[in-house]
Amino acid sequence: MRNELLEIIQHNSKITTVDLAALLNSDEETIAQEITACEKEKIICGYHTLINWDKTNRDKVTALIEVQVTPQRGQGFDKIAERIYRFKEVTAVYLMSGGFDFTVIIEGKTIKEVALFVGQKLAPLESVNSTATHFVLKKYKDYGFILEKTKKDERMAVTP
Repeated sequence: MRNELLEIIQHNSKITTVDLAALLNSDEETIAQEITACEKEKIICGYHTLINWDKTNRDKVTALIEVQVTPQRGQGFDKIAERIYRFKEVTAVYLMSGGFDFTVIIEGKTIKEVALFVGQKLAPLESVNSTATHFVLKKYKDYGFILEKTKKDERMAVTP
């Protein structure tokens, strides 16, 4: 039941325990206890609201930064990751396989703000060997949700 519960609330954190109990063929108290247990065990780490900032008047730039580092002896990548994720601009840090070590996702108000973060805070860290910054130009799908459906071409086909 736990995995089914987690799948449901991952896609709709506002669902009520009444509705969860009905969907999972359980009772409200059991559902509430399971959610509380998941929160205590840090399986549920928080509740997130997905906002399409492109539809607001707020300027927001998202960048994905590839980071190559030299792991520290005895601490591996964890200590470096911790230094990076403590910056307020950083929204996510992932250890990667392949041509670079971390993907760092950051948000800023402008491209210049992101560039200053990379140049003044991230790149100067002693374990960082190189960075490559990629700016998100448009989000089509985020956290499993389609942000803008493509419009269907409703013109009639013309054939000779």
